[in-house]
Amino acid sequence: MEIKKIEFKGFRNLFDFSFTPDSNINILMGANAQGKTNITEAIWLFTGAKSFRGAKDREMVGFGKEKAELKMNFLSQGIERDAKIEILNKRKAFLDEKPLKSASHLAGNFCAIVFSPGDLGLVKDGPNVRRRFLDVAIGQLYPVYIELLKDYTRAVAQRNKIIKDYKNNSSISEMLDIFEAEIAEKGAKIVEYRKKYCKKTEPSTAEIYKGISKEKEKLEFSYVSSVEAEYLAEALYNARKTDMFSGVTSVGPHRDDLDFKINGISARSFGSQGQKRSIALSLKLAEAKTIEDIKGEQPVAILDDVMSELDPERQDYILNHIKDRQVFITCCDYSNIKNFEKGTVFNIEAGRIK
Repeated sequence: MEIKKIEFKGFRNLFDFSFTPDSNINILMGANAQGKTNITEAIWLFTGAKSFRGAKDREMVGFGKEKAELKMNFLSQGIERDAKIEILNKRKAFLDEKPLKSASHLAGNFCAIVFSPGDLGLVKDGPNVRRRFLDVAIGQLYPVYIELLKDYTRAVAQRNKIIKDYKNNSSISEMLDIFEAEIAEKGAKIVEYRKKYCKKTEPSTAEIYKGISKEKEKLEFSYVSSVEAEYLAEALYNARKTDMFSGVTSVGPHRDDLDFKINGISARSFGSQGQKRSIALSLKLAEAKTIEDIKGEQPVAILDDVMSELDPERQDYILNHIKDRQVFITCCDYSNIKNFEKGTVFNIEAGRIK
């Protein structure tokens, strides 16, 4: 997977320009608020996922601009592809000049991994962060999963809406039956995909962590379900009385989590900050390996403002494991890239490449 050219128009604070990156390491160097992360955010959007910064589509349109437009020419499976994203109130996407049903349908065509300061909280933050990590990773490998997740989320939202009125109108129980059946069906498939991904990546994650810890520590991680998939329909029915007071659906894959253990001890509860960061780093590098194993080619790697957050030992480790692929690294300090042997430095200033 390699980006040959990318064009920006009306995106964030970036001036309208085109960018031909190096096939190896691309260092986007500059002070804060100059546009470095905006470039990597634009690249990430071509995976079909939402902004890794949590931004809404409209927020990515430049100030005073009616819309934003991004174009990318990239190499996948030895074939050149052209993709375009238009952003007004929401994203529209085109692949090889053909309109797609939604921007998420770009998933599986262009693959990348992104590692940002927010990802360092994969272990210490709440379960929703870990679920999102899984969902984005799986969505790149199996685009059908994205639609499955949308249907499930919609069904849960409908159940939440109905359950609030249930205590005042028990006649709507038939509607609950319908949505709970859909939640149970879609939820079981979501859990299957997630467990399959965890089983595939667990050995790589453990091996990478072993290398980071210099073979002193053993990492294990597992998928933790709020209820086993085959009992989800029954659990939803039994939870109606409780859920009508809270107004939310209390069981299902939207409540599931990942559990990490270092030498058999909970990493989230007792792990040091360095250990938690090492786990996050291992998960991301294992994600890249899984994409390569399944897709047959290496994904583009994006390291956004993360090098300064890692100690020199972890910096060296990550650099050694992302070589021989196209990489984009945003950086403010030249000392963080002193070990690069090949690649190109692009100086970013006031929304343009100098």
